[in-house]
Amino acid sequence: MSTEAPTSMETETVASKTKLESNTLPPKPKFEPLKAHEMSDGRIQFRKVSVPPHRYSPLKKYWMDIYTPIYEQMKVDIRMNLKARKVELKTRSDTPDVSNLQKCADFVQAFMLGFDVPDAIALLRLDELYVESFEIKDVKTLRGEHLSRAIGRLSGKGGKTKFAIENATKTRIVIADTKIHILGSFANIKIARDSLCNLILGSPAGKVYSKLRQVTARLAERF
Repeated sequence: MSTEAPTSMETETVASKTKLESNTLPPKPKFEPLKAHEMSDGRIQFRKVSVPPHRYSPLKKYWMDIYTPIYEQMKVDIRMNLKARKVELKTRSDTPDVSNLQKCADFVQAFMLGFDVPDAIALLRLDELYVESFEIKDVKTLRGEHLSRAIGRLSGKGGKTKFAIENATKTRIVIADTKIHILGSFANIKIARDSLCNLILGSPAGKVYSKLRQVTARLAERF
């Protein structure tokens, strides 16, 4: 009996040791974050933005203002293809984020639509900004002088109405012939679009201003 007892004790200690070994997991592997070019399997991504004829002169004039933030801050290559009449963008090996390419394309596209560089550059800085475009004929079919009067109502005397809507809704508006482009956050674009649609449908500016006052006061309360 005396010889059997230690053997059972030994088996128990060996079993407890194996249990402890099974409970201790190997250390977690540490992976370095993937770089932008590694996410796309090392493939270089491209974007091309067409340049309309009437935006050549402004593009030439403000080229360095457009080039500097895209190349130096967003780490995206940019060049003007004169043959194809397009601005070409591509990622580099040191591009910090894949989304930078799309942001830069949106920024260049906004400039082509007629927005100023200081306004369009906000698309690079903030994520919740969008550009929405629509035509006057999408709201109401107007021809001849009726169309001219509608465009006049949208701008106001010396652009007064347009500036009032921009300042009240914290957006930027471009009226290019019958096309209207709005740059801003989703909620603010909706308010600005509703005001512009009312003007197209024939509402006098005074009525639109009073509605804007109510809506902006409600927005201020919410925030």
